[in-house]
Amino acid sequence: MPSVPSAPNDSLVKVSNLSFAYDRRPVLSGINMEIPRGKVVAIMGASGCGKTTTLRLIGGQIKPTSGEVRVDGQVVHRLNSDALYQLRRRMGMLFQFGALFTDMSVFDNVAFQMREHTDFPEELINDLVLMKLHAVGLRGAHELMPSELSGGMARRVALARAIALDPMLMMYDEPFAGLDPISLAIVGELIRKLNDALGASSIIVTHDVQESLKIVDYVYFVSAGKVVAEGTPDEIKASKAEYVHQFVWGEADGAVPFHYPAAQPYGEEIMAHAAEVSNRG
Repeated sequence: MPSVPSAPNDSLVKVSNLSFAYDRRPVLSGINMEIPRGKVVAIMGASGCGKTTTLRLIGGQIKPTSGEVRVDGQVVHRLNSDALYQLRRRMGMLFQFGALFTDMSVFDNVAFQMREHTDFPEELINDLVLMKLHAVGLRGAHELMPSELSGGMARRVALARAIALDPMLMMYDEPFAGLDPISLAIVGELIRKLNDALGASSIIVTHDVQESLKIVDYVYFVSAGKVVAEGTPDEIKASKAEYVHQFVWGEADGAVPFHYPAAQPYGEEIMAHAAEVSNRG
């Protein structure tokens, strides 16, 4: 399979032989990934394949069963609490559906990290918050409450909050979920433009294949806890791998079958049932 070209300092995130299990249930089995600096990389796959777990391992929320994750040269699971806290300050996270603080205004949602993690005066925070909101097109909505926002607007506010401290790494967990086509296109364009403007790296966990392939530089496909395919958007679109082709083109049947496995063929089961009913008569 093709791989992302890398030099010693080229990859911001390097995942090496990473495995993870909840108790005895394996979730990831020896995966390898690299997230180059300045690039946008997607992790795709069916629900339950380990995509969000990978994000949690990168962020240090959980520790691997084996293998390691390096972020900016640091092995995440070996960091003490203070060092992990410092590393997380350089990461931004856009949660599925935004996860805004419902009792805070749009302005205060974006200002939250600045007030928690910096000693900036309120005058500077005011200017920075309006700048972040302007970048996502919502400076004029700074006084609104989350309940007054549409789904697409809420997602953009969450994005402004995630980039509040100019992170080196952005992680997106299903950023397109539940959005209408216009909002989806806007959020996709913002992810790409903000990544390039910040000089950051971005990881997108998503099911939205077509929108993601427009904005990402590289794709990893995960199935049953393993990387089963990887490549550029053009390589993924042209892939002959049965699972990848089915996923990209949204086919109902293929490597992932439409029918759940049954003990015997449908016709045989019906005939056997009919014979049983007949014998009873």
